Amino acid sequence: MLDFKKFRNAVQKQFNAMAKGELFVTDTSKDEIWQTYLASFPEGSNPMYKNRTEHDCNCCKQFIRAVGNVVSVQNGVVTSIWDGVVGEPAYQVVSDAMASYVKSKPVVNMFLHYERSAGTEKSFSAMVGGGATQWDHFHVMIPAKFVVNSSNIGTLLHQTRAKVETTERALKELSLDAADSVLELIAQNSIYRGEEMKYQVNEFITLKKKWNKLSAQKKQTFVWENVSTLAGSVTGFQGSSIGGLVDDLTKDMGLEEAVGRYEFKVAPSNYRRSTALVTKKMIADAKKKIAELGLASALERRYAVLGDITINNVLYANRDAKSAMSGDVFDQLGAAVAAVTKKLDKVDEVGIEKFLSDVMPKATSLEIMVENKHAGNFVSLIAPENASANPLFKWGNDFSWSYTGDVADSMKEKVKAAGGNVTGELCCRLAWEYTDDLDFHMYEPSNSRIYYMTRHTNSVNGGRLDVDANGGSGMMDHPVENIFYNSLSTMKNGEYILKVHCFSRRSNGIGFDVEVDLLGEVHHFSYNKEMHNGQMVEVAKIIKDKNGVRVEPLLKSSVSGGPSKEVWGVNTNTFVPVNVVMLSPNHWDDKAVGNKHYFFMIEGCANDGHARGFYNEFLREDLTPHRKVLEMVGSKMKTEKAEKQLSGVGFSSTIRNSVLVKVNGKFSRIVRVVF
Repeated sequence: MLDFKKFRNAVQKQFNAMAKGELFVTDTSKDEIWQTYLASFPEGSNPMYKNRTEHDCNCCKQFIRAVGNVVSVQNGVVTSIWDGVVGEPAYQVVSDAMASYVKSKPVVNMFLHYERSAGTEKSFSAMVGGGATQWDHFHVMIPAKFVVNSSNIGTLLHQTRAKVETTERALKELSLDAADSVLELIAQNSIYRGEEMKYQVNEFITLKKKWNKLSAQKKQTFVWENVSTLAGSVTGFQGSSIGGLVDDLTKDMGLEEAVGRYEFKVAPSNYRRSTALVTKKMIADAKKKIAELGLASALERRYAVLGDITINNVLYANRDAKSAMSGDVFDQLGAAVAAVTKKLDKVDEVGIEKFLSDVMPKATSLEIMVENKHAGNFVSLIAPENASANPLFKWGNDFSWSYTGDVADSMKEKVKAAGGNVTGELCCRLAWEYTDDLDFHMYEPSNSRIYYMTRHTNSVNGGRLDVDANGGSGMMDHPVENIFYNSLSTMKNGEYILKVHCFSRRSNGIGFDVEVDLLGEVHHFSYNKEMHNGQMVEVAKIIKDKNGVRVEPLLKSSVSGGPSKEVWGVNTNTFVPVNVVMLSPNHWDDKAVGNKHYFFMIEGCANDGHARGFYNEFLREDLTPHRKVLEMVGSKMKTEKAEKQLSGVGFSSTIRNSVLVKVNGKFSRIVRVVF
């Protein structure tokens, strides 16, 4: 007689040892695994009992169909519950056959079960003449970490498989060279928000390097073996904006085009925040989480004032600002570093970090010239209404910031993202926000014309339409068109008339915006009326004669780089006093969380509207599941208007820019600070 208990005990022992780690299942069918078990018995070891063989019992069948395909994975090696030592030769043959079959199939999911046990340890059958026969069966106790309500098993298995599939696809499809190229772009500050995306790229590269060293066989189980420790930044990498850039570069897309596509997705000047669709349950869950974390009061925001910050939060403060802040350290720094007196007859150019370390410490006062091109750089520091509120953000303080918007930057970046030329000596850009079919026309001297019928072809004057939103650019949500001249020298003397034509009226949208960028001087035109089918609106004349090239408006316009104008109480193109220089709050207290911004707060500068109190990208990680609801909350939780506030102009470390600063001390000098 064979001792079945030895077989059962060997399986139990193997299962218990494997269950200390993660358990998975291979792709076996319930019928096939059971038939494999019955067919594996050596001749004479599975005799008939009544109408079927002795080992053909329902109890063991249920066990094998439920957990017979359970495996563990360690260092790429797959182990099954049948890999133990049985101590009974006939059963060892069966066990080896089952192990071989189960491990021949690929791992397809994690192991979960709806009960704390699988199988039945023993059963009894009545004997003729009285008494009962005991039958032993396969049976294991299942640790609680693998036991889940049956109604949730399907969802959890689907989520885990999705994580594995997206990660495997990224590891197979994305190249290490492309990921390294993106890291290089980040190191060069060549892409917007690159610094805060850096950790995602690094995590992917670490995983990709491990993957590349594996044999083909070990690659099949690598992601499953690590699935419980993989961060969301890796499992969702290919679908993220920075992962999309790696994907485009892997596919040998041109660098300019790939970066343009990335920046169109993430740069604030290139997209409009949409209102998220949410359910009542999502709102209730978010509200519960906010209450649980004690963050309700942190959502109430206001403009920050000098009294909110301390000497540790700033890099420079003038005399008035020092007196409004707490702390006496500035008194100890009052003695300026001795400087050699010299006469400066030109504007020096200096990088921002060198300015902060070498130039600013010697200043007794600073003045900054805010040019018209800086209209999109105006920024406000935002504080919590309740100073003792729990931290809402990824960094260790509860301060945030909010920039104003600038449609001019948006239009240029949209054209660039669509593959348009934005570096020509004359660039004309058209943008609108609805589905009407508008067309850009340039009527040139000598009766030539640039429009959709001549797109991608140079005119006799060297001009070209290279972006036509209704000609297949795929940008119907935010359509743009672009006409440019690489060089003014190719343009004949005469009048060039720029017009917008309504080819087809399809919506209730109103108006359009046009930019004419002539050698960096940008003229902005807006048409704020409904257009009808066939209507042609004249925008501007570009005139070339012996005196050069100039723009004559035919619509209401404004000029960047032109006369001074007032923004937030600040007169542009004139030097104005700086009261505080600081880093953005995510870089206070020697911490660095995400992209660095440099703020020059200006005396008398005040946002004349309501600022957004926070953005989703600022929020701490445990609020990520509620980001859609909080996007809506953030759009509503705006500051009240205030006369006193810390506002000025800000510059990102990842966007090229510059500003003139007058430094007063032992001598006065003007430097162009470059970001």
